[in-house]
Amino acid sequence: MNNTASLLILLFLAITFIISCHEKIFHWKEAMSWMIPHFEKTILKNFVPYATGILLVVELIAAVFSVIGCIQLYINGGREFGYYGAVFSCISLLMMLIGQRLAKDYEGAKTIAIYFVPAVLGVFLLS
Repeated sequence: MNNTASLLILLFLAITFIISCHEKIFHWKEAMSWMIPHFEKTILKNFVPYATGILLVVELIAAVFSVIGCIQLYINGGREFGYYGAVFSCISLLMMLIGQRLAKDYEGAKTIAIYFVPAVLGVFLLS
């Protein structure tokens, strides 16, 4: 299979964002109880639930495109859906990076950077 690396990256992104969406949807109160204090000294302090909702939508798009991209890549070698899954993954990670930098959570920002590398590699391989 010529698309093994692309498929593995898409699976990684799909798993990452499916779990992230699941946590936000089914554990919203717990997420807010962590995020609201985390961002209380930033310009996001009054918008945490809204910003999280927007992030959730972008993550959901990334997850869906990544899953469909895996299927498309496996069935016929098509790359369109996977490409968009990787792009939306990068967008969501950049959104999170902005939040972590605003909150001065540099350790959290480093963690996001680790996820960003395979996402960008996915964009490259699937373009």
